[in-house]
Amino acid sequence: MEQMNDQFEDFLMSVSDDYKEFVHTVNQILLQEGCKVKVGSSKTNLFSVKYTQGRKGIFNFMLRKRGFKVSVYAANYAKYPDVLNSLPENMVKQLAKTAACKNMDSPPTCWEGCIGYDIHIGEEQYQKCKFGCFQFDVNAESIPYLLTLLESELKERRAT
Repeated sequence: MEQMNDQFEDFLMSVSDDYKEFVHTVNQILLQEGCKVKVGSSKTNLFSVKYTQGRKGIFNFMLRKRGFKVSVYAANYAKYPDVLNSLPENMVKQLAKTAACKNMDSPPTCWEGCIGYDIHIGEEQYQKCKFGCFQFDVNAESIPYLLTLLESELKERRAT
């Protein structure tokens, strides 16, 4: 556990001061929910911090050379359409650029257990791969929306 704390501290030291409070807030929320945390790195991520509830992912921080991103695994997105409809244009554009779900096309070409997200935001419909769908840049504009999205997902997971 001490090694995990050291790795998380290394990650936190690498995060811009502008975003440290956001990281602390998310970390505290998810640890209070009983989430497990894993810190690592990869070819694309200087640091990757993954939070899981049981066997299901819920949130990832990804610190890259080109910026700071997060992924929210919003499996219950359909239960909080007001949150999605309130996303700023920049975040909707990022969502629109993510990969389409290959299993919503005929014939399916992704693994058979994968079911993508069929999202409606305003008048637009997006059929996106669940693994990259809710992946957003972290910035001053996105932080309050990311927290709302995370809190909405947690609330729905608690209800089920």
